[in-house]
Amino acid sequence: MRQVRNTDNAATAENAAGTTSAAGTGGLGTLDIMLPHYGDTPLMQAAVRSVLDQTDGDWRLTVVDDGEEPGVPEWFASLGDSRVRYLRNERNLGITKNFRKCVDLVESPYFSMLGSDDLLLPTYVATMRSAVAARPGAALYQPGVQVIDEHGRPSTTLADEVKKRFYAPKSTGRRLELGGERLAANLLGGNWLYFPSLVWRADAVKEVGFREDLSVIQDLALIIELVKRGERLVVEPATAFRYRRHSKSLSSSEAANGARFGEAVRFFHEVADDLDRHGWPKAARAARRHLSMRLHALSLVPGALRHGRPGALRTFLGYALSTGQP
Repeated sequence: MRQVRNTDNAATAENAAGTTSAAGTGGLGTLDIMLPHYGDTPLMQAAVRSVLDQTDGDWRLTVVDDGEEPGVPEWFASLGDSRVRYLRNERNLGITKNFRKCVDLVESPYFSMLGSDDLLLPTYVATMRSAVAARPGAALYQPGVQVIDEHGRPSTTLADEVKKRFYAPKSTGRRLELGGERLAANLLGGNWLYFPSLVWRADAVKEVGFREDLSVIQDLALIIELVKRGERLVVEPATAFRYRRHSKSLSSSEAANGARFGEAVRFFHEVADDLDRHGWPKAARAARRHLSMRLHALSLVPGALRHGRPGALRTFLGYALSTGQP
């Protein structure tokens, strides 16, 4: 493993003291921002700059690079900021194993898992510090999110609009705290959370972890397991995060969505059986219906027809019209 780390004894001691204090009081403390990276270097650098631009400087950024692009270690070394740690994997681990490695490297009571193409607004750390202080002890904290396209422009997609209108809680301008079967059923109907924007309580995530057998729905699996264990979600109304959605060609969408739908079918039926055993029948029914993802598959049918892609058409129709059996 190749590592670039700027060290400063005073800063390290201060961060350690802050972590101990946070663990004792339930506050945010130093926020560990974990950034598992593979892909577009300029977008990753923009994500890093968005961390450097925080109005609240009590954070520590750890980048775990799963790629091999030249010049990246040198760019991190040039930053000269003791709060930034850069690690390059000796071999490609893949997305889920890299997520798990990031969790293992978390040192603070709370952390976020920033996407390498997403952006923090300058108030992100300050906003999440306020949310944790107001509602301590939750396992997840969701800030307000602005969706952008690959060029950084505000963007609206059908999937985002459906989740916002039918599944996400209506904004009242106040923080909400949610949990239990009602939350599980809600998220299994349509997952309106933005995984890279979340702040997580580290001890809860370390106890459960990301499943190695999932690659595109592992975040929902982790969240449902936490909710089943009695953990709570706090929804912070203030917008503090920019989530990037890329427009894709039909061919790349076909490959990505085929993998997503196949994995989703397996996960939803598995978790439905688990929730039945747990005594949450409403959540189990929501999992078996997985309505939001089926509607998403149906929305892709016209594009497959228009572009003459019979394989994609069969995949989307098969998933959208499935009978609810595994």
